[in-house]
Amino acid sequence: MEGNGIEHRTVRANGIHIHLAEKGEGPIILFLHGFPEFWYSWRHQLHAFASLGYRAVAPDLRGYGDSDAPADVNSYTYFHVVGDLIGVLDAIGADKVFVVGHDWGALIAWYLCLFRPDRVKALVNLSVAFPPRDAVNKPIDTFRAFYGDEYYICRFQGAIEIELAEIGIDKVFKYILTSLPAAPFYLPKGKALKEQIDIPITLPSWLSEDELKCYVTQYEKTGFTGSLNYYKNFDLGWELTAPWTGSKVEVPTKFIVGDLDLTYNTPGFRESMNFDVMKKHVPLLDDVVVMKGVGHFLQEEKPDEINQHIYDFFQKF
Repeated sequence: MEGNGIEHRTVRANGIHIHLAEKGEGPIILFLHGFPEFWYSWRHQLHAFASLGYRAVAPDLRGYGDSDAPADVNSYTYFHVVGDLIGVLDAIGADKVFVVGHDWGALIAWYLCLFRPDRVKALVNLSVAFPPRDAVNKPIDTFRAFYGDEYYICRFQGAIEIELAEIGIDKVFKYILTSLPAAPFYLPKGKALKEQIDIPITLPSWLSEDELKCYVTQYEKTGFTGSLNYYKNFDLGWELTAPWTGSKVEVPTKFIVGDLDLTYNTPGFRESMNFDVMKKHVPLLDDVVVMKGVGHFLQEEKPDEINQHIYDFFQKF
């Protein structure tokens, strides 16, 4: 899978094994993937930044890819995953690194910067804005109140992985990677879910059949349970982060989102991506970029443009 000089190894971090894909020599950039992905979603960036004089490192987060997937559903909080990343940095001898996150990787990157700003030089986050902690309302209650029980995050609180497996991992991936709406994402129950996902899809130019197969093959081995456990920990993470209520991310940051991203087109989420709103919570925010005609998987859809944004920002440091 995707050779061309990408090296693979496993390190011991925070009591578990974390798989790393890396390439290049120089200042380290840590690339954090989202759902439902693994290190492979950063394949374009690994090659590009190695050629630009960086050491590009993309771990499989716990529960994903070839990293360990603890059985306890409560072992997937922000603290567990940030702890893994600190262990990774220690294992590879990195004191302070650049960080790029997408989707859940962006959310984890925000908390990495919140908990351990001493280990991050600068941050580029994609798709998911910083979520200041609501001191009163739990996240899942808020999602249900705003979007209803069939909103995807609410559906992910149950045994959705069984439904997805019955539909077929290949169909699920083809749908998620290519057909997410530029709107709030809903997953109806029962037959309607299969009808929504099981539709004829022509792959876009940025995703080949071989690339799709890499995702499908990986998830046929692991299933979705580990990756979905992140969603099941929203409320526990909220409880545990109470001491950080009102805290700010004190790391130089650039934020990028596509104007067709479901996050950008979900009421409540778009407002959090406004530069002035985000800067209240991320005072070293440098820029918010809204890319035209780009969806959720922007580092794969427009790799050259994303790479240029990342490179230009990190060159300042």
